[in-house]
Amino acid sequence: MAGYIGGRVAISSPQQIETKHTLTATASQTSIPNIGYTVGAVHVYQNGVRLVDGTDYTATNGSTVTLETGATEGDQIVIVSHGSFETGDVVSKASGGTFSAGITANGDITASGGTVLVTGDTAAGDDAAIGYTSAEGLILTGQGTTNDVTIKNDADADVIEIPTGTVNVTMAGTLGVTGVITGGGLVVPDGSLNLADLDIDGGTDIGAALVDADLMIVDDGAGGTNRKATMDRLATYMGTKIGGGLEFISSSGAISNAATVAFTGFDSSKYDHYVFWLQHVIPATDNVSFWAQSSTDTGSSYSSSSGDYHYNNNTDGIGFTVSATNNVGGDSSDNDGGCNGPFYLYAPHNTANRTHGNCSLVNIINASGGVVLGGTSTSGSYRVAAEDVDAIRFIFSSGNIESGEITMFGIVNS
Repeated sequence: MAGYIGGRVAISSPQQIETKHTLTATASQTSIPNIGYTVGAVHVYQNGVRLVDGTDYTATNGSTVTLETGATEGDQIVIVSHGSFETGDVVSKASGGTFSAGITANGDITASGGTVLVTGDTAAGDDAAIGYTSAEGLILTGQGTTNDVTIKNDADADVIEIPTGTVNVTMAGTLGVTGVITGGGLVVPDGSLNLADLDIDGGTDIGAALVDADLMIVDDGAGGTNRKATMDRLATYMGTKIGGGLEFISSSGAISNAATVAFTGFDSSKYDHYVFWLQHVIPATDNVSFWAQSSTDTGSSYSSSSGDYHYNNNTDGIGFTVSATNNVGGDSSDNDGGCNGPFYLYAPHNTANRTHGNCSLVNIINASGGVVLGGTSTSGSYRVAAEDVDAIRFIFSSGNIESGEITMFGIVNS
């Protein structure tokens, strides 16, 4: 056995280390606490005489040695404990040491007053390893049946978990962030993001008018799951709250020499009636009638035979009267402006009654520039067959629609 250095003894065996504790007994002292030893690897001496384990003393809990017979005051008690390690090369110094072939320790390792410095990388399959590389810095690697890495608090409760074989991170508590979180992979549990913390002031403005496809966030059922919704859903909802409101449906845009202009945006679940606003709808030829012909198959075919409609005490109409009796004149060469004003269509989905229409237009009578204002009494009409009308087209009695624009609106259900 080599000599002692302080309280720690390095012995010649490359697999053992020995620690000695010396104390002076008090009168009748039997308990010697807080020693720290490996059970079965401890020797006790009293005044230089080695005592017999299990007869003269008991050492079974790794901490306290109990003498069977109380010591005499002033007796010298020496307790020698042996620990083990395995190494291929050990250089031991009083001030420190280097272990170049690795160490397996059966107990705790304490770096008293110092740090544990690692310089090697970990490897896949390591049960538990701490490593370091200049590129990755500190590396913590593990392998468990539930988690690869688990960080716990002092109450032995899981705080951060990395489930086995994944790149996911599970956090039990609250994540406090003072900087900015970037990237699209952050997922937070429902209800964990306070509304007050959602600051959109710094966002980029959409820079355009809102359209049906634009998205918003809604709380489904108040206290339910947050979901996305489109702006057209908002428009539908507003229609249910604003009874009788006028809602834009669609526009023909600028008409250019078109035979007809058709609209199919009928929806009886949303609208009771419809209004079509005509703006400078000019015929390609003078002195023609303007009609609105209806469809019951979403525009695949239109009722256009003489007698399908009645208007102004006449029974031979080929469409709802928009402007009849050949009173639309003034093509664009005359700068007269054609037809302007609203055409109304009432309850086209009601199959129990005929669909009625009427208009109140300012029309150019002829190229001389004469103007007449037609009212309901002169421009009322109805479809003879009581069927579900779900499309309509505008057509002159002769020639194309040279130019203009027609816009469709719906009267929202009450």
